Amino acid sequence: MADPWLTIIGIGEDGLAGLSEASRKALAKAETVFGGERHLALADVGGRGRPWPVPFDVDIVLSCRGRPTVVLASGDPFWHGAGASLAEKLDANEWIARSAPSTFSLAAARLGWRLEAIACLGLHAAPFERLVPHLVRGARIICLVRDGKAAGELATWLRERGWGASAFWTLAALGGPRESIAEHRADSFAGDLAENLVAVAVEARGRQGISRSSGLSDDLFMHDGQITKRPVRALALSALAPRPGERLWDIGAGSGSISVEWALCGGTASAIEAREDRAANIRSNAAAFGLAHRINVIAATAPEALAGLEAPDAVFIGGGLDIAMFDAIWPRLVPGARLVAHAVTLETEALLGELHQRHGGELMRVEIAHAGPLGRYRSWEASRPVVQWSAVR
Repeated sequence: MADPWLTIIGIGEDGLAGLSEASRKALAKAETVFGGERHLALADVGGRGRPWPVPFDVDIVLSCRGRPTVVLASGDPFWHGAGASLAEKLDANEWIARSAPSTFSLAAARLGWRLEAIACLGLHAAPFERLVPHLVRGARIICLVRDGKAAGELATWLRERGWGASAFWTLAALGGPRESIAEHRADSFAGDLAENLVAVAVEARGRQGISRSSGLSDDLFMHDGQITKRPVRALALSALAPRPGERLWDIGAGSGSISVEWALCGGTASAIEAREDRAANIRSNAAAFGLAHRINVIAATAPEALAGLEAPDAVFIGGGLDIAMFDAIWPRLVPGARLVAHAVTLETEALLGELHQRHGGELMRVEIAHAGPLGRYRSWEASRPVVQWSAVR
């Protein structure tokens, strides 16, 4: 990093006064300075400033390669900023970063919150549903939002979903002379702030939120009856063993409940469903849980739909497995990948028995009964037995 042509500088509301000497030198030397209009005004770069294009495009910075250039970003450029988008397209000796305290750090410092114990989300261009996995009673969340109007919309969103009693802070221009912080309740926030906001902080009060254990209630999902029921889903997810960053193929996804619970664990899923009406339910469920960015819904038939997909870390087949599908899937699994298949028909059950004999793994028959009324008394109502085969490649 002897002489990088690009300097990525985090700038705060205190402008030039808050920058290090190294950052000020890089600014003075730069032929071109990129940033938002607010950043360029704070840095007072005059005619050298070039506002970011809309939509954002790093190629405009790369066109200056080899000439002294600065990119300005809010606070820490590598936390919901442009830093990583630039760095991944450059060699290590081409750039250097000069970070400032992030908005999250400043907000936590003003509120006295432990930064490592709270959720930090960027909601500039993301749906508020991204909050859903984090909303549990007592949770503390800091969100970056567009402006005062967006803060009002977020308060309304919380109120409509049973979180209206939540404490709700608006934090504007943190770290600068115009800094302002105000506390509200979500259900009484007027949402008529004139100034642009930097952040909203929420301390969740109201409902219990979503459990983090496998086997969420079936009632949480939109479905037409084609859903892996809660107890069986919990067994399937236990065998699938989701881990953050892993990919799932959910074949014959139905309602997408397996994909949703997999994505809640931090992975991504390709949900393959032949029927468009069910694919629409999967999209609705993914959106409702704030997971649309983690679940790719493919309205097509397997195994043809798998051709262009990256190899998975796990595969779930909820029904309809035949030998042709197995032969298309098994060779594509990397060592350590898990496959879990369910059967409710005698024919598929027989196939799973053969596959268990050939490839090992675990073969299990699950019979579940629920208590129900029988005249003046109660009796057991048996569900259809499910055979599960799980194996590791």
